[in-house]
Amino acid sequence: MTKKKIGYVDAITEIEDILTKIEDNELDVDELSEKVKRVSVLLKVCKDKLHKTESEVENILKEIEE
Repeated sequence: MTKKKIGYVDAITEIEDILTKIEDNELDVDELSEKVKRVSVLLKVCKDKLHKTESEVENILKEIEE
């Protein structure tokens, strides 16, 4: 099974959905553990994408200044 890359917006949406389920007590203990792990992965995806975007924007701004 290949891993599909998830986009930033999709990751944020999934995080929000999981948080809503946690807040509404819709998860049992086993599901809670899995979902917390999933949120951790999604947060890393978001962080990486934000850092990459920041770097790209900085490079573009440097090019404009030259």
